[in-house]
Amino acid sequence: MIAAPAHALIPRVWSGETVVCAGTGPSLTKADLDACRGRARVIAVNDAYKLAPWADILYACDAKWWNWHKGAPDFQGRKYAMTDAAAKWPGVELLRNKGKRGLSLDPDGICTGHNSSYQAINVAVLSGAARVILLGVDMSGDHFFGSHPDKSKPPFKLALEAFPTLVEPLKAAGVEILNCSRKTALTCFPRVPLEEALS
Repeated sequence: MIAAPAHALIPRVWSGETVVCAGTGPSLTKADLDACRGRARVIAVNDAYKLAPWADILYACDAKWWNWHKGAPDFQGRKYAMTDAAAKWPGVELLRNKGKRGLSLDPDGICTGHNSSYQAINVAVLSGAARVILLGVDMSGDHFFGSHPDKSKPPFKLALEAFPTLVEPLKAAGVEILNCSRKTALTCFPRVPLEEALS
C-alpha cells in the first residue's frame, strides 16, 4: 500500500509584510510585477511565474498544471499545490483542502474559492501578510499567455460568488486587501493604483 504524501505547514515568515498575489488574467504585465520586486513579497499563481521567475512562492492547485510545466524545475522559491498527484515533482509541497469558501487559519491547508488566486490569498495570510495586493485577478477573459493546453476555462461565476466570503474573515484577521488589477470583474475589495498600494 502506497502512503499518501505528507502535507506541508505554511511557515509564518512574512509577519506584517505586504504580499502581492499575481493571477493570470489578461491584464497582468511584466512591468507591474517588476514594480513589485524588492518592495513586496510575491506569490505567482500558475504561469505568472514566467513573468516573475524571482517570485517568493509559486502556487498552482492542479496536478495537470504541474505536469504541463514538468514541476517548474527552474523556479527557486517555494512551490505549493493542493492535489496529491503534484507531489511527484521535486520541491512541490502539498496543502490540504479546507473547504470552498471563507479563510483557513490552519497552517496546513487553505480554502479553495474555485480559483487559484483565491487560494494564493489564503497562502499569503498564513505566511503572515498584513496587506495583500492583487494583480491580474481579472475574473474574465482568457489568460495573459492565452489558453491552457486543454483549453479549460476558469469557473468565474463560482469564483466571483466565493470571493466575498473572504471579506469578513480577512478583516477579523487584520489583513488589508487591495485589488490593483488593471481590469477586473472582482468588486468586493477596494481598487487602487498599484503604485499607491506599494508606497
